[in-house]
Amino acid sequence: MTTLLKAIILALVASAGLAEGNWQAEDQAPTGKFLTATETRPILSATKASWIAIREFNGQDLVYFTHLVSWRCGLYSVKFSINGGDFQNFKISECPPEINQPNAIPEDAEVYLVFDLGSVKSIEIELLYDDLGQDSASYERSAVLMR
Repeated sequence: MTTLLKAIILALVASAGLAEGNWQAEDQAPTGKFLTATETRPILSATKASWIAIREFNGQDLVYFTHLVSWRCGLYSVKFSINGGDFQNFKISECPPEINQPNAIPEDAEVYLVFDLGSVKSIEIELLYDDLGQDSASYERSAVLMR
């Protein structure tokens, strides 16, 4: 599905009042390839504690999104908020239907963002699945800091 087509579908669903996460694509059956929300939602729900991590490195905070990048198929968007600030988009790579290894991280994928050392106190994550379902999580620094 192209980005433009996804945007049109989102706009139509939102105008119908269905974007609150209670709409599910009833005709979307699991393919066994982990390419859709139907297949990745259970995994991401079970691994919510691993969605992000913070690493102190070279005098900076690195916020890793590696887990979400690996399970990007089935996601339409990933948004994050640092310390209660405005939500921003985290760029995730497309997941073409013919992909052989959907959980392999593309070579050109960004997996972390850089911030000033000690500046990241909390992070909120919002996921929008390709079936327009939503999920979110909040993390305190101490819970996701790599030691």
